[in-house]
Amino acid sequence: MKDNSHTSCKNMNGTPSLLKSILLYAVFRLLLLTLLFGAVLSLRGQTTTVTVSRGEIVAATLILEAGGEADPRAMAAVREVIANRAKNKTELAVCLAPKQFSCWNGKNVEDGIAKAKRHPKWSQALALVNQKTNYTNGATHYHAEKVSPSWAKKLARTVQIEHHIFYK
Repeated sequence: MKDNSHTSCKNMNGTPSLLKSILLYAVFRLLLLTLLFGAVLSLRGQTTTVTVSRGEIVAATLILEAGGEADPRAMAAVREVIANRAKNKTELAVCLAPKQFSCWNGKNVEDGIAKAKRHPKWSQALALVNQKTNYTNGATHYHAEKVSPSWAKKLARTVQIEHHIFYK
């Protein structure tokens, strides 16, 4: 006698359609939530999920890169570089890419955000997150004036704002 006590999730073709639909929905939802509200980062060889907003990462990058500059255009100029680089990727990917913004090189993201939130210009940096400016004439790169990276020779210098030189 055949045991019919188990419920089958298979359709006529033998594929588990209900289970497949549930799994696809779960994966889609997880990807969507990660893209909207967080970033999956690789830190010290481990994959860790950190829940931070795009705005917090961008604002923290502005503070940690240019928060010490007196010129109010300085953080906005760094914001422009992030936006100009994010044409084919997310701003999270741009900010947290290895060796792109020195403030994140080998640093813990949550610690960096916590440090930036204590900075007196935190609310100013948050306000810049969704603003569009063009102080750098479309710059995609910059460096502090105290360094001379090899890539700078290959790009056109657009402007210097305080201690940062911008290029495209």
